[in-house]
Amino acid sequence: MNNPFRNDPTRFLHMAIIFLQVFSVAQIVWWFLDQRTYAENNAVNVRALYTQDLVAAQRLASFGVADQEIMTIFPHTYAAGGQVTLQPGALGDLQTAELSHVNQYAWESGFFLLVQALAIAVLWRGLSGEKKVRQKQDNFLAMVSHQFKTPIASLQLSLETMVMREVSAERFQQLSRRMLDDLRRMESMVSKILDSARLDRGRVQLNKERVVLVESVRHVVATLDDVARRQNVRFVVEVAPDIALRADPMAVDGVLRNLIENALAAMKPKPSGMLTIRSRRSGTEVELQVIDNGIGFEPANGPKLFEKFFRIDQTGGRDAAGTGLGLFIVQRFMHFEDGRVSAHSDGPGKGATFTVTWPAATQES
Repeated sequence: MNNPFRNDPTRFLHMAIIFLQVFSVAQIVWWFLDQRTYAENNAVNVRALYTQDLVAAQRLASFGVADQEIMTIFPHTYAAGGQVTLQPGALGDLQTAELSHVNQYAWESGFFLLVQALAIAVLWRGLSGEKKVRQKQDNFLAMVSHQFKTPIASLQLSLETMVMREVSAERFQQLSRRMLDDLRRMESMVSKILDSARLDRGRVQLNKERVVLVESVRHVVATLDDVARRQNVRFVVEVAPDIALRADPMAVDGVLRNLIENALAAMKPKPSGMLTIRSRRSGTEVELQVIDNGIGFEPANGPKLFEKFFRIDQTGGRDAAGTGLGLFIVQRFMHFEDGRVSAHSDGPGKGATFTVTWPAATQES
């Protein structure tokens, strides 16, 4: 039988710590109840002693012992004219002391219970978060394995066809293009995996300089034009030539490429589409929008799109054929570029708009 604790020692450690925390909570509760019982029993015993003192003092009074001497022997009594009573407020002071001790124990145990409860909550949340991350990683590994297996199988089939059969020049060109597409696909996946790991650990050096946005957009659009044409997607670029931003050129290229690839993936289920890229300058910032008329998403999922390994549709849809890393890379690049990124959609089937904002380039930069 597969033992999850043997396969995952960290999980065993977390569960052991939670067990100890729960045991500590039970110990604190028992301590409070025991101390309260002790205080109550102590008060009962003191009351019994007061009663015995009162009886003894009354007997001394009956023997003619002076009132002052009786009160000296029994400080909690009051003697006058041969009659002995308890001092006024003696029982009240006893009750106040008892209540004070119980309250002290309650506050102390309450504080420790709060600390233990917070510790359990933090550990439980950590376990839940780790479980979600592991699940995403498992889904990611399964998806990457599938995504690599498909182009590798395609490459093998193309090579076998070229080696084992006589192919025409036209067929040779067709198979060569398919092999190049498969290689680009694998290269893209490897680049995304490496970029996400590097960005996630903050191991990135960005050299910010003046970047003319329209040139970067045209470069990325040109590299993805073949993919767009095969999907019957038309590009519409509305970026003024005088808009410049201060950023790392490679980071800008990565942001644009991932946003456009994400938009193309969202339009795959449709027979045709239009992808609009527009930009404007607003004060000291440059805003760029990538607008598609693809499958869209629920508005509540907008912020989640930029989480690592997050994919809206696991069976087919936005980024279904991707790694779940593209938009995460965009978010990390924009973080290091002192920019912002957001996503909006009116709902499934209504397209989506992704907006990124960079600091604008100044005249000096």
